[in-house]
Amino acid sequence: MAPVGFSDKVAFVWKVADKLRGTFKQHEYGSVMLPLLVLRRMDAVLAPTRDAVIDEAVRVGALEPDRKTLGQAPDGGIDLLLKRAAGQRFYSLSPLTFPTMLANDKELAEQLASYIRRLSPDAYAVLEAYNVDDKIARMDRAGILYPVLADFADLDLRPDFVSNEAMGYIFEELLRKFSEMSNETAGEHYTPREVIDLMVALLLQGRTHDELTQNPKPVRTVYDPAAGTGGMLMGALHGITEANPDATVKVYGQELNAETWAIAQSDLMLQDTDPKQMAHGNSLTDDAFAGQSFDFLLANPPYGVNWKAYAKKIEDERDKLGFTGRFGAGTPRVSDGSLLFLQHMIAKMKPGGSRIGIVLSGSPLFSGAAGSGESEIRRWILENDWLEGIVALPDQMFYNTGISTYVWVLSNSKSDGMRGKVRLIDARELGSKMRKSLGDKRKELTPDAITQIAQLYGGAADEFADDAKVKVLPPEAFAFQRVTVERPLRRRWEVTPEALSLLPEPSPLPEPSPPPELVEGLLGRTFASEKTLLAEVKHLSAKDKKAFAKACAIADPDAPIITKRGGAEPDPDLRDQENIPVPPGFFDLDDAARAKVLTQAAEQHLRDEIHPYVPDAWIDHAKTKIGVEIPFTRQFYVYQPPRPVAEIAAEIRDLEEQIQGWMQGLGL
Repeated sequence: MAPVGFSDKVAFVWKVADKLRGTFKQHEYGSVMLPLLVLRRMDAVLAPTRDAVIDEAVRVGALEPDRKTLGQAPDGGIDLLLKRAAGQRFYSLSPLTFPTMLANDKELAEQLASYIRRLSPDAYAVLEAYNVDDKIARMDRAGILYPVLADFADLDLRPDFVSNEAMGYIFEELLRKFSEMSNETAGEHYTPREVIDLMVALLLQGRTHDELTQNPKPVRTVYDPAAGTGGMLMGALHGITEANPDATVKVYGQELNAETWAIAQSDLMLQDTDPKQMAHGNSLTDDAFAGQSFDFLLANPPYGVNWKAYAKKIEDERDKLGFTGRFGAGTPRVSDGSLLFLQHMIAKMKPGGSRIGIVLSGSPLFSGAAGSGESEIRRWILENDWLEGIVALPDQMFYNTGISTYVWVLSNSKSDGMRGKVRLIDARELGSKMRKSLGDKRKELTPDAITQIAQLYGGAADEFADDAKVKVLPPEAFAFQRVTVERPLRRRWEVTPEALSLLPEPSPLPEPSPPPELVEGLLGRTFASEKTLLAEVKHLSAKDKKAFAKACAIADPDAPIITKRGGAEPDPDLRDQENIPVPPGFFDLDDAARAKVLTQAAEQHLRDEIHPYVPDAWIDHAKTKIGVEIPFTRQFYVYQPPRPVAEIAAEIRDLEEQIQGWMQGLGL
């Protein structure tokens, strides 16, 4: 539950944002209001220890004796001493406060900029990422800086009245409202709250929930490698502490975009979280938490983002480290790196058990042919029995895309009853239409819908096993062998005018050109083999012989089979591929047993499904590849027979009679 009174403060800040109208565009409101909210909170939190911090800064040389002029820049030791004096993870070396800055309205912009520059390095880095100097200058030029700052000065955010938890709720609610206001730009970094709530509900189920609630003081870690504004982390934190208020939750994240990193860092900083737990950078190429593992891992990575620009570093790790690194299973096509994030998260699961929730588009379910990077990644996941389930969300759930999305849930500590099984939940029809769309977001999940989906997921193997929205399948249901079906090469060689046109013109120079009379004698002749044809054009070069023979070759089903090294030569034009399901229990077999059952299944398929139509076909087992795809829609397809012809005809007659009646009424 949200703390009492937090909505009043949200409404207050929301009202202040109206003053930005005309100076800033709506999608910029959040980037102005949120850093000012952070500043006001820091101002209120630091007020009791402000003098003690300045005294300590003078003592250690960070401030000159006049208590105004900056001294040496705080190094690691001095920084730690000043934080200790402040009793916080941040401090300020400015003697100014929000009320005292307002006393001099003519120098307000300069004083506010100075106030920000004198924050501790961690806090200043956050404000700098917001590009707050530019926004202060714009407000000052527009004459709205004083009224906006005056309103914030009236906002009481002292810790005695607003706890860290309440401050987090205020920040997150404002972030949600500003993100929804920006519509098309929000979806890149902000996941709708109801989607986060659903993911948390799916992760905190069954044995995981029992262990969390039965432990008197559990400690849990949460990680998001594409943290955006930190919504996933905060959603997980709130979900865990709701289940057990005595739980200690440590959140970690990494975000590439500087401004959204600043938002996430602000949220964590306001809740007394170590700034080092929210890193800025690319988690795929510069993992800030290398070697660490976590209890819960959640992410909504960007869809369809090209990763070619940093492909070399990822491919080098794949080639050099293999499965001891993160990308040993393979890499997807460069046009979509979402499966890279999934592999990265799998590498950070704890050996004793972790749970992953990740939102993906439909592409990672089925893109890539057998043997491709995507297929091999899916195969690796299923072989290790990590995929616990997939939930199909309604479309039009996100701000900047209306595509279908899916929540994948993975675990390396499945319950005994779900080992060797994958549950699929079809929640596509459980979304509710919104009264007002927000960008591409036209649907939402109500709390009742979230509860229903979580119940379907939790009871997929028993209570809701017969529900039409639920499927529980073995991992082999998604695997197949892609076999190459060959047919013998049958050709005759017939010399046509087109083929003769490929022969070189006679030359006066001593070059290998056929005599004109030989060329004329070849036209219209048919040969049973390539060898006898080429015997007639011995003077051609090897290159010209090959081109001439190819031009003369004609497919003939009645011609003799062409053999090579004692066996029939395959016809590339008749070559075909077919997918054959792998047998049950395939992933439990060793390599030798797998090869054996694949061959047996393929030969059985050849006898039963192919030989009745093409008896001379065979399978080239050396070209067989294992493929894995998850055709979610196909699993829930229900055949709808067409309406009877008589019913359709009767409906047409009724419509014709209705139209004739209208025409008569009009006197036509």
